[in-house]
Amino acid sequence: MYASIHWDDARIFLAVARCGTLSRAADELRIGIATLSRRLDRLETALGVPLFSRHQTGYRLTDDGEALLERAEALEHAALAFGEAAQTQGKVAGVVRLATAENLANPLIIPSLGALFTRHPELRVEVISGLETVNLHRRDADLAVRMVRPEAGNLTIKRVGTLGFGLYGSASYLTTRRFDKENAAFEHDDFIGWAETHHHLPAAKWLLRTLRGRPCRLETNTLSAQLSAAVAGMGLALLPHFLAQRAGLHCLLEEPGVEQPVWLVMHADLAHSRRVRVVADHLIHLFAAQAEVLKGVALTV
Repeated sequence: MYASIHWDDARIFLAVARCGTLSRAADELRIGIATLSRRLDRLETALGVPLFSRHQTGYRLTDDGEALLERAEALEHAALAFGEAAQTQGKVAGVVRLATAENLANPLIIPSLGALFTRHPELRVEVISGLETVNLHRRDADLAVRMVRPEAGNLTIKRVGTLGFGLYGSASYLTTRRFDKENAAFEHDDFIGWAETHHHLPAAKWLLRTLRGRPCRLETNTLSAQLSAAVAGMGLALLPHFLAQRAGLHCLLEEPGVEQPVWLVMHADLAHSRRVRVVADHLIHLFAAQAEVLKGVALTV
């Protein structure tokens, strides 16, 4: 039975076999000749066979040494592969599927991803935005940014921000609206609101209370459509401050009391996935940096 083998001694064997002398092998490995000689003797003792014949001109492989050369090279290749695999494990690579609302994806999240890709060139992100709520339990996405807190489940949930809303209209609309005491409660204004399928939203509920049964001039099922209608001068819309201000709209009511929290949600099983964690951390930092912009500070007209 062989004595315990120190696998790193295979490097000594390969260096001497390739260099032909102890001095050249020691220089290549950057160790002392005495240390190299001692480790070579240790390897031969452990294997129980002489690996080299010693000559005045250098070291030559014995038949046993020749027979083991290919195996030693295989060990070397395996060690290199092992190291490369360890380095790859430290990289962030692969696809992360992110579900979010279009009004957060287009103006905020997507423009921020360039910096993330610079730090992690092998990372890819698939942004899913639409009307249907993505089911994280079915793994339709890896994580989501939502303005409605999901129901309890095997989810990791973190509040990352607050989206502030105000009542906005375009300059063209404001020049034509009646502005007198009789219109203090917006009695004569046209409104742009949510379709009936979205009446559960805080903004839709505010409109229902304010209008007291009076219908909106235009109803849509997306914020982007409401923003476009407001820019076109079709009426007043309850919009996130950061979207409305970017579009050049004017605020009539700054704090209607319909702020919405923003939640970062992921399946609990993915919380320790390196690629998912990197994207999640990026979003947490993004929303923290944009907290004041998202909450909004508007000057009413």
